[in-house]
Amino acid sequence: MKPITTAEQFNEIIASDSKALIKFQAGWCPDCTRMDMFIDPIVEKYDMYTWYDIDRDVLPEIAEKYDVMGIPSLLIFQNGEKQAHLHSANAKSPEQVTEFLDGVEK
Repeated sequence: MKPITTAEQFNEIIASDSKALIKFQAGWCPDCTRMDMFIDPIVEKYDMYTWYDIDRDVLPEIAEKYDVMGIPSLLIFQNGEKQAHLHSANAKSPEQVTEFLDGVEK
């Protein structure tokens, strides 16, 4: 996963016509650490997305703008629009993440 560290970088990435999947997380978050333990094979399988990682504490205004109330959350963007959002309550297991990704229009 590629890190996003500035709002400008974020806006440039989501404006692209390719699909960007952005994981909102924070270093202090135990559920984020748990997701990190199972996410790599999912990233490989769903390679139609470019995967990014953003620390919601570094860019809280972006998290707020896109209704990221809990972490980890996965958001899919294309052409500047949010296409899908897996909220933190439903992002606790590999099965929940893959079910979400399978349900998103490819």
